[in-house]
Amino acid sequence: ITQTIVAQTNQRRLIDDPMVLASIDEVIALLRRQARAFEAAIVDLLDSEPLWQALNVACRSIKGVALRTIARLMAELPEIGTFSGKAIAKLAGLAPLARDSGKHSGNRHVRGGRAGVRSILFIVASIVRRFNRDFADFHKKLLDAGKPRKVIRIALARKLLVRLNAKARDVRQAMPNLS
Repeated sequence: ITQTIVAQTNQRRLIDDPMVLASIDEVIALLRRQARAFEAAIVDLLDSEPLWQALNVACRSIKGVALRTIARLMAELPEIGTFSGKAIAKLAGLAPLARDSGKHSGNRHVRGGRAGVRSILFIVASIVRRFNRDFADFHKKLLDAGKPRKVIRIALARKLLVRLNAKARDVRQAMPNLS
């Protein structure tokens, strides 16, 4: 729904006809109502399950991580908290993978994994950086080292995912009968 809202909003910018604009505005309003309804349903689901509720509280303790992020992680990465930091980063596509063959040693690029999780972590990690001194210092350290901006984004997203995974692991260990 969010992608459709963005598409309709972008399409609206290209139109001058008032009748067509009104029609697009109606579609956007309908989509926004549906998005709010789905968000409410997701909140109800998170509140109905004790494990999900505990995971939500634990993960949102990181300032800058919102309900939408947690809902997306739980929907697209239900394994969070059950794997190691390296394994969860690889699963999300935030681990550099080697492209070696024989004596050739290729560059390590991130690829594969779950694109939806990766894309939301890129955005949320930049928000978390504003509120969390540890993330800001890490960002500055990488910038000072001359790392490309994309590498920094990937590193921040991976750091956030590993931290969220650790929080989820702690919750799952505290509530073993619900996992």
